[in-house]
Amino acid sequence: MTAIMGISLENRTEEAVKFQEILTEHGCNIRTRIGLHPIGEYKCINSGIILLEVINDINNIYDCLSKYWTVQIMKF
Repeated sequence: MTAIMGISLENRTEEAVKFQEILTEHGCNIRTRIGLHPIGEYKCINSGIILLEVINDINNIYDCLSKYWTVQIMKF
């Protein structure tokens, strides 16, 4: 089974380390990672959305991420 997860990060600079730790822990089950963040005039905004394509272990990854962030998931 495969899933696409969208994770909303409100404070990217402060949340990045914890987020990366979880992704590294589950790295063998994450096929694709795309980071999207708005850019204001001449600077990055501190919020963003991460899209993950996850294979296997989907529920466990969702549980780990949803403890800290809002996660939307679509399984297929």
